[in-house]
Amino acid sequence: MSQGQQDNSTQIKSKVSHLKSPDLFPIGIKKRTMTMTGFSILWVSMAVVLAAFAIGGDAIQQLPLHLVILATIAGAVGIGICMTLTGDIGIEHGLSFPVYLRAPFGTIGTHIPSVVRGLVASCWFGVNTFFGATGINAIMIMLFGLDQWFICFLVFAALQLFNTAFGIKAVERFANFAAPIIVLISGWMYMTLSEQAQLAGRDIWGWVETPALGTAAISAFALVAMATMGFWGTLAADMPSLSRFIQAPAYERNWFKRNKGQLIGSLIAMPIVHTFMVIVGAVSYAAVFISNPVDALLETTSNVFLLGILMMMIALGQWSTNTSSNLIPAATIFSNLGGPRIPFWAGVIFAGSIGVLVQPWNLFEIIVPALLIVGGILASIVGILVVDYYLIRKRRVNVPALYEEDGQYHYWHGFNLAGLLSWIAGGTVSLLFPNYSFLIGFFTGGTIYYVSAKYWWFKMYKQDELENPSDDAYLGMTVGRNWKIDNEVPINVKQQSN
Repeated sequence: MSQGQQDNSTQIKSKVSHLKSPDLFPIGIKKRTMTMTGFSILWVSMAVVLAAFAIGGDAIQQLPLHLVILATIAGAVGIGICMTLTGDIGIEHGLSFPVYLRAPFGTIGTHIPSVVRGLVASCWFGVNTFFGATGINAIMIMLFGLDQWFICFLVFAALQLFNTAFGIKAVERFANFAAPIIVLISGWMYMTLSEQAQLAGRDIWGWVETPALGTAAISAFALVAMATMGFWGTLAADMPSLSRFIQAPAYERNWFKRNKGQLIGSLIAMPIVHTFMVIVGAVSYAAVFISNPVDALLETTSNVFLLGILMMMIALGQWSTNTSSNLIPAATIFSNLGGPRIPFWAGVIFAGSIGVLVQPWNLFEIIVPALLIVGGILASIVGILVVDYYLIRKRRVNVPALYEEDGQYHYWHGFNLAGLLSWIAGGTVSLLFPNYSFLIGFFTGGTIYYVSAKYWWFKMYKQDELENPSDDAYLGMTVGRNWKIDNEVPINVKQQSN
């Protein structure tokens, strides 16, 4: 090392604790294998979710298709911005969502909101698996005359759990295969259903079942946007668990350049594909008054070969979505809850079991109201994360202390009351305004947290990064640091590049 050159690698030696599971350690630069293109393709596959059809089917009953599209794009871009903001936690420090959550909620308090997020993700796994299983069952009926959807459901769930247990690279490879085929088959679904609507005398761009007028139209528009934000609210909170695997340049202080690996996926790929899914659901309802195009096409299409391909792609679409946006985040959370005793693969099995036990075939019946409720609750967490990371800590984090039982993030018996009370307040207020739930939850939770943490909680529980706001000591990739835990050999990013 030349004279005056700074060594920003970090090594931490401490005793083993329940906070230290190898799956939850910060991800170093060598383990960040996902490229910008790979993440964008992954988003394409994740965004093909049949539950999104329900948003379109409900929306076109009150709004014309062009307003449905506009509201969906507004909600998708809005939640995409939230994702990129929280995603920098993974890019900068290599931290997962449940680990960073120890900062605004405490080393024990983190389990409460993170488990809620994990349960929501597990339920989504069940819903998507149910839809995928219906596609597989349709193939079995067409080929063999066997109608055994529950067996298809169980087998399909088991296959997904097996795939996810291999880790993030296996998921990325699978998504690369599934994504382009899914997009093509969705285009065919749109054209087929559009023709059905025209044959029924309904112009998809002008037809509305019961048009909303005046303030009712504004409320309907907001409901579509908020349902979309609630749809992806889990990933807005949990994006660090994925973004920490994305390649990022060391020593890059420009936020946009440092996060370019996730920007295209979250702000372009996801809004486009999700909006297209909503459009297909709307067109399906306009065609045969069924928002689920799978059922619609089974009723209106007689080509067995095309239907077989369609059902297979539907199963693949739900598979790729579940592994990336539901099973991986939920498994990471449950692994964090159990400490070193629960490895990642066990978290995957636990998440999948919950998804089966909640009976997702019944859960889907109330999907849109559920999105508004869950969206507000999760939005409060997202608001707290953004405020804690950007406005209070200014992206500086004492990462070693996140893994210490008696460190600065232990707070009062392991709880940060400022975070917990802000989350409860934000989530509760959002329930009073369901049509605007995500925005209400985000700003209420974030605002209350900023005031209570900055002027109350952190006055009592001092934070090293606030008392000594040093970039060199508390930033990660920006200063070329790979955070290391325990006795791992320290790695200097700058030396590796020379």
